[in-house]
Amino acid sequence: MDTKAEPDNERPEANLSYEKAEAGHHNQDQTMNSSTPIQLSQYQPTWKRKFNVEKRKLWDIFSTAAIEIEHIGSTAIENLPSKPIIDIAVKIKNHKDADGFIKALAQIGYDFYPTRSSTERHFFAKGTPVKFHLSIAYTDRGGFWDRQILFRDFLRSNQEARDEYAKLKEELLQKDPSGKGYTEGKTDFVHRILYLAEKKG
Repeated sequence: MDTKAEPDNERPEANLSYEKAEAGHHNQDQTMNSSTPIQLSQYQPTWKRKFNVEKRKLWDIFSTAAIEIEHIGSTAIENLPSKPIIDIAVKIKNHKDADGFIKALAQIGYDFYPTRSSTERHFFAKGTPVKFHLSIAYTDRGGFWDRQILFRDFLRSNQEARDEYAKLKEELLQKDPSGKGYTEGKTDFVHRILYLAEKKG
């Protein structure tokens, strides 16, 4: 999603590895600057419905500029515990066009975070505390989109990997409830899943 161990959608380093992107974790969680400990929730079917509501709003803003709009990150994977923040990715053709959507997105509650963006995506957050993360990815630069979709789809179709990931998340938070090592602790798992997903084709 998050970037990013799991494509961490909130981290500017997302261009380095999938986990450096979900739609991102402790340092940019919840209130974006809060020190609130990470809390996982069991999967909730309402997450999909909330995504679909936002998706309609985003289509109205991006119109034909959006190639795809996808639900990414852990909330997009059934039966996987997650932070209750919906990660959304919008794919556009040219990275130079992304700035043109900042004002319109602000009008529906999405704040732009330049320092949490990267060469691969523009990053936004909505809500206080944060309820949604939004990444604008580009087909002409970076691999953010592809990594997010690869990771999500592999876990959706592989129960063993999904269960392993859920267990890893819980163990990391048991070791350190503050979540300071949460993202880094997932890195090896994320790299392995991406390797397997690419190998599978």
